[in-house]
Formats: sequence, C-alpha cells, structure tokens
Amino acid sequence: MLARHNSVWLVSPAGSAATASVVGVLDRTTYPRLRDSLLELAADSDGAVLVDIERLALRDPELLRVFALVALRVGDWPAVPFALVTGRAEQRAVLAGGRVPVYADVAAAEAALRRPAGKRARQALARSASTSARAREFVRGTCARWGVPELAEDAELIATELVENTLRHTDSAPRLRLELRRGRLSVEVADESSRPAVVREGLDLIETGLGLRMVAKVAKTWGSSRCRSGGKTVWAVLARR
Repeated sequence: MLARHNSVWLVSPAGSAATASVVGVLDRTTYPRLRDSLLELAADSDGAVLVDIERLALRDPELLRVFALVALRVGDWPAVPFALVTGRAEQRAVLAGGRVPVYADVAAAEAALRRPAGKRARQALARSASTSARAREFVRGTCARWGVPELAEDAELIATELVENTLRHTDSAPRLRLELRRGRLSVEVADESSRPAVVREGLDLIETGLGLRMVAKVAKTWGSSRCRSGGKTVWAVLARR
C-alpha cells in the first residue's frame, strides 16, 4: 500500500499491517499527515508497530517529536509497542536517548518488542432495537469468562454509549471488540464513518444515554481513531483497581 503525503510517503508491504517504511522529507508541511498516517497504521495493528526511517530525511530535529507523540498515543490504545528501525548509524545517534526505541534492523526490534499475551473477543452487531442489549450481554459474559467481573458494569456502560453513538450518528452496523492486557480492558466500537466521535455539549441528562461525557468520566482514557482500512474506532480503556 502506498500513501503519498506531499514529499513524504508511508509504505506498507503487502500483508503487513504493522510494519512500514517512511520515504521522503520530514518537514512542517509533511509532519501532520505523517503523524495521522502512523496513528492509522497503529489502529489497524494487533502487534508492535515498526517504522523503517532509513530513507527519511531528518532535516529538522524538532520535528522528530512526531515519533514520540505517536508512541505516547498508541501506548494507551491500541496499547502496542512502537519502535523505529534504521541501518544508518547517524540516524540512530540523533534519536538516541529519546522516548522511542531505535533498532538497527527489524529482527532486533521484533525480538525486543514481543507483545505480552492478551485476550481478545469480537462481536458484530446487527442494527435493531436489541443491539445495545446484545452488546451488554456480550460484555458481561466476556468479563465473567476472563475473571474481571469488577470491570463489567463500567464496560457495559461504555459499550452501550459507543454502540448507541454509532446507531444514532452513522448508518453502520457496530463492531464491538474487547481486549484485556496487563490489567487493562479496552472497549472498542468500529463503524464505517470517518467522522470522529466528539463530546456534545448541552446534552440533557434525562435523555436516554449520557453520551461520551459519561464514557470520559468512567474510563481511564478514551479516543476516536481513524483506520487505514476505512472508518474509525471509538475506544475507551478501563484499569483494574
């Protein structure tokens, strides 16, 4: 897959959702698009995200913060390791001591960033009057099966609000995913709309559904991420106490 961003390209080999090469020049005009493309790459990943920067011209050291920003963002969700790869010693020297690990080759990066095992469950939901109830049932059963019943109530609330948001504001059938890793439970709902989810102001609290404001209150963190495959995923993370 080849995505052009003015003078910088993000190239992903066929069949690889989590490894990419950046080609071109990183400057102030290409910075935003590169940042967004890297976040989209991570949103589609189930494992570590490795970015080969050997063919990237690093002309402004200040702009290297794009990689630290991406690593920070994907650390919460999808909670995947993020690393850079380059065979050029001068690039590794410039990036040494930063927040993002840098490796000489992909094999070394993969060996160092093996993702700890986690649990994952998915449920496609048809649009109907019982969609939210089915989502809650799926969340409740999954939390019980995974031994985290203490997270079930908040996870059900989040799933309900995210599913209702999809039904209310898109024409998509919601796709619900739960993931438990390192004591954190992520609740994710994907749809086909590229419009980001936002907190709506002035919502009457007696209405059915308290919206994303309630999600923000009960979750450790939440967000809306575009996916390279199309659409977006709205997610929230709960932590075991």
